[in-house]
Amino acid sequence: MKTRLNEMKLKFPSLSVNEGFARGAVAAFAAQLDPTVGELCDIKTAVSEAVTNAIVHAYPDRVGEITLRCAAGELHTLEITVSDRGRGIGDIKRAREPLFTTSTDGERSGMGFTVMESLCDDVRVSSAPGRGTRVRLIKKLEPRRYGG
Repeated sequence: MKTRLNEMKLKFPSLSVNEGFARGAVAAFAAQLDPTVGELCDIKTAVSEAVTNAIVHAYPDRVGEITLRCAAGELHTLEITVSDRGRGIGDIKRAREPLFTTSTDGERSGMGFTVMESLCDDVRVSSAPGRGTRVRLIKKLEPRRYGG
């Protein structure tokens, strides 16, 4: 994103109740770009997946901190970054494979990154074991044209 028109940053504990908070905060921020209902649903779902991954995988046995950043840019582009300082991802390529999960509770589908990739124009993941993970989501919104 070349020019940022507006941006925000939030920090919150890795509690499951904050997944909904993150979705709502990003939706409210994205409203300035006048997204369609479908685009807004895509954004909220992608954020939900990224934040849930941080809650479940970064801090499996403790509460840590998650940072959420959003930037609105020229050409109706929204950049969302979800980062943590948790345990990190040892093999990012494998973690991005559909159905791969490190969860042993049988409740995770291993589709988080796949969902994010299907809903966003670009997904970038950087991580270091023991140092945390950063997921960057880019969503390009269609400019709205009003009749006249």
